Amino acid sequence: MSKVNLPKTERGQETLDKICKSAEQLFSEKGYYNTSINDIANKAGVAPGTIYIYFKDKLTVFQYLIHDLNYNLRKKIAIASKDCKTRYEIEYTGMKTFFDFVSEHRGLFKIIWEAQFVDYSIFQDYYENFSNRYIVGLKKAQQNKEIIDIDLETLSYCLIGIANFISLKWIIFDNKPVTDEVVENIMKILKHGIFR
Repeated sequence: MSKVNLPKTERGQETLDKICKSAEQLFSEKGYYNTSINDIANKAGVAPGTIYIYFKDKLTVFQYLIHDLNYNLRKKIAIASKDCKTRYEIEYTGMKTFFDFVSEHRGLFKIIWEAQFVDYSIFQDYYENFSNRYIVGLKKAQQNKEIIDIDLETLSYCLIGIANFISLKWIIFDNKPVTDEVVENIMKILKHGIFR
């Protein structure tokens, strides 16, 4: 994110965090196009000019939130699954971690979906980046004969799709957590397929 001036002090980081938290909430509630820099500044309790110290414009704030989400989500999944011994365990833990993360960041999940109408390239990049990193782990599992011989890009998007649409149904539509039973059903599908 070369367009973002990252803070060099702790106080600056606190200000940036306030701006991002406010932007996340407003973009989520009102949408990108109905949110102004002044709205973000007012909610964050800073002057509009302060936002321009860190960001070029409103689009840069939006792009930064998506970039930051991608990084934090991958980091959380990596930490949660670091002691997993098999790909099955990694998938199980990764799914649960993803659902917990979306529950904590419902607004960011909505922002990702709005990105396709705001900045299509960052929307595409978010999923391409996620897929490419996913493929690295899947390739190891394939080499270890833990998963079938299948195109890994296709598989990565299938897995991303499952996680996304289960989140959409339970967390966003129904405003409920994804239960262990749902995760168990997902894993049953992954392990055994759906056809007899």
